Amino acid sequence: MLRTRHALAVTAAALVLAGCTANGDPAPEPAVSIETEVDAPDAPSTIPTDTADKISPAGDGAKLTVTDIRTGRHEGFDRVVYEMGGQGTPGWRVGYVDQAVQDGSGHEIPLAGSAVIQVLIDGSAYPFDSGVEPYSGPNPVLGPSGGSVVEVNGSGVFEGVTQSFIGVAAADTPFSVTALTEPTRLVIDVAN
Repeated sequence: MLRTRHALAVTAAALVLAGCTANGDPAPEPAVSIETEVDAPDAPSTIPTDTADKISPAGDGAKLTVTDIRTGRHEGFDRVVYEMGGQGTPGWRVGYVDQAVQDGSGHEIPLAGSAVIQVLIDGSAYPFDSGVEPYSGPNPVLGPSGGSVVEVNGSGVFEGVTQSFIGVAAADTPFSVTALTEPTRLVIDVAN
């Protein structure tokens, strides 16, 4: 009897590992998944090498709203992804600043980390102009544990520009910026 139970347990484990149920149907997808890498497969995977400000103009008529913010770890860098809905191509002005200060109000934004990268996304629009529901997830968005990105705070729009801040573990950490399509994303990689 004990051998039969052991054999059944081993067979069941093999079927689960093979992705099938006992009757041969595919195993159901797990209810929870944990990502160690952010989904941005078209982004270059080279490690950033400089700390210079990165600037690119928005496309004509861009009306974009941030719909998601996520972070992840890759070999050699941490990644922050701003996913956007609406129309057009985003522009950006990304660089280190002394502190996180909100445009319009002048209020200092609390941000964990030893240094601050400010992300300004040009071509932004309020949801009623873009027809897209804005990001409503956690704020701040935590970075990968022990990585160079500590947290990301904010995605507010002021005068056609989305402003956000990335708290970085160490000052003068190299970073890069890339825009992707389908869906529209702005990707900031920070060396680790």
